[in-house]
Amino acid sequence: YLNFAGGGIMSATGGNSTATDGSFKAASFTSNGTFTPSADGFVEYLVIGGGGAGAGGNASQYNGSAGGGGAGAYRTGFVPVTGGTAYSVVVGAGGVGRAYNYSPSGGSGNLGASSSFSTITSTGGGGGCSYGHTTLDMSAGGRNASGGGGQGKSDNSRHTGGVGGTYGNNGGDGHAGGTAGAPNYGAGGGGGSGTAGVNGSTTVGGNGGSGTASSITGSSVTRAGGGGGSTFQNGGTQGSGSGGGGNGSNSSTGNSGAGNSGAGGGGTQESGNWNVGGSGGSGIVIIRFKYQ
Repeated sequence: YLNFAGGGIMSATGGNSTATDGSFKAASFTSNGTFTPSADGFVEYLVIGGGGAGAGGNASQYNGSAGGGGAGAYRTGFVPVTGGTAYSVVVGAGGVGRAYNYSPSGGSGNLGASSSFSTITSTGGGGGCSYGHTTLDMSAGGRNASGGGGQGKSDNSRHTGGVGGTYGNNGGDGHAGGTAGAPNYGAGGGGGSGTAGVNGSTTVGGNGGSGTASSITGSSVTRAGGGGGSTFQNGGTQGSGSGGGGNGSNSSTGNSGAGNSGAGGGGTQESGNWNVGGSGGSGIVIIRFKYQ
């Protein structure tokens, strides 16, 4: 039986801030850097990729509500380190929200970027889906994060949420079917690290999936929630577990995910403009080690 929680006593350099919890310290990286331990041992890690952006609304299509972005992959565990070795730490940026357009990708939200430490890589979350376009499938290309929410329409096409990967969950489906031109079909919420995004309904965009709590820094913090889907009538909210996901919106710009949470951005709907989806929150890397 090996008690990896003890790790091995060491000091270390690196991180934008350091928290102390009893005999342990946790170095938090909110931007790229280097972690260098003084001795061999095991460290605990939390690596979260950047959140995906919510989709942009279409000013000429009342029935085309936009989905929320998916959370970045949420990975935690223990990994061995070698004393005196400088380990590169990369903190992924959140996907940038963009306006709807008629290009092949439409206004679907941009993907979040990957975060990494040692052998651990957490890819960024999937973007929400806009009117007439599909979300990107998180199971493709080795991505392991949560999927974005599907767009809502008044017909039955292209409303399925993005597929989640190993360290994430599926995006919710957008509501489809009914009277053409009706303005109240809700888009799906982006998947969170804790739960899948909620499907949109006839009157409201789906909530983003909930995030996941961690006490790696000594106090419990919930991160990596999905972004909410939108409707013309009412924007969806972030998941019940919080985690920093942006609320869905029917204003000119979707609400962005919280910084350094890996949360998805909220989708937005038209209000006379080519509206911009909310950006995803940047990721984070936290490394916990025993120092005494």
